[in-house]
Amino acid sequence: MLNFIIWNGSPEIFSIGTFSLRWYGLFFALGFLITQQILYYMYRKEGKPENDVDTLTIYMVIATIVGARLGHIIFYDPQIIWEEPLSIFLPFEFSPFRFIGLQGLASHGAAIGILFALWLYSRKKKPGQTYLQVVDRIVILVALVGALIRFGNFFNSEIIGKPTNSAVGVVFVNRLTEAVKDWDTKEVIESIVYHQNDSLPRGANGEIPLSVYFFFKKGVSEAEANQIMAYAQNLSFRMPEFFDRSQTPEFEIATQEDGNLAARLSVIGIARHPAQLYESASCILLFILLYAIWAKYKENLPPGRLLGLFLIICFGLRFAYEFLKEPQESFENDLPLFMGQILSIPLVIAGVFILIYSYRVKEIPTPESKS
Repeated sequence: MLNFIIWNGSPEIFSIGTFSLRWYGLFFALGFLITQQILYYMYRKEGKPENDVDTLTIYMVIATIVGARLGHIIFYDPQIIWEEPLSIFLPFEFSPFRFIGLQGLASHGAAIGILFALWLYSRKKKPGQTYLQVVDRIVILVALVGALIRFGNFFNSEIIGKPTNSAVGVVFVNRLTEAVKDWDTKEVIESIVYHQNDSLPRGANGEIPLSVYFFFKKGVSEAEANQIMAYAQNLSFRMPEFFDRSQTPEFEIATQEDGNLAARLSVIGIARHPAQLYESASCILLFILLYAIWAKYKENLPPGRLLGLFLIICFGLRFAYEFLKEPQESFENDLPLFMGQILSIPLVIAGVFILIYSYRVKEIPTPESKS
């Protein structure tokens, strides 16, 4: 019976020099490319000019990136403003120089940025494109983009959940793999493989005994292998969110039949709720629901109907899922609720009022009903 998953997937698709293409960035970009095509289809069905989709896409991309980044800085990491102001929007490190992308994006900031950008767009007063009418259609796409972004978070082993002994637990180990490989070991290590250590009992708080096997390339000396294993041992001890520190990791080195060296590092992994996948699956279901409602009404959709549902469901679930997550920043431990929950409450309340308003607005009559 499957009772946990060991996740050792690489967050990178490929790298060239200091530049690397990561799955997170790919999913982020795919979200906008896919939803743009969906929006073209929706505008055709409603008889609206498709050229407006290009303008809307620009508004959306800028609003999402700027809003999400500023949201993270303001709500979670404000000291960056005076400590490293250049890192707010520069996706590079300078010592040494390398491309790292934008480290830290907040969905609540993205939501605020999108709502503001669409308000600016709607001021053009195009027929059939009032503020609520535009937002109602955009939130369908936002749900799909959110699903892809959360899937990217899973590849990055970020926004992790609390420990669990349930069948859905995931042991995130790729941070250790990537850290070891980043330490100039690509020409030394053939592969790193993780297996459950069945000789030891599982712990009560998601603790999974693991054997981490390092297979070295031909010609690697025992002294080099010892140095790398000591480094890996120290790394695992410095990753308490992924490995338990109640027992000191130990390693042993042996010679294989082909003469190459191999080593085993004994660690205690922590199975956690895959909170990223919970949110990703929820966003996909929300996308299907909102799209189905739009397909029923199309241009006759009561203004605010989808926006109200989106705010209530999306951020209501976000509030609930926070109970299964670890805090993203240490200061949240001193708060009565996590920051994500605090920010979700006003959005859910706003959704309730908008949904009530949408049911008080008379439906726009269809051409068939007029005839």
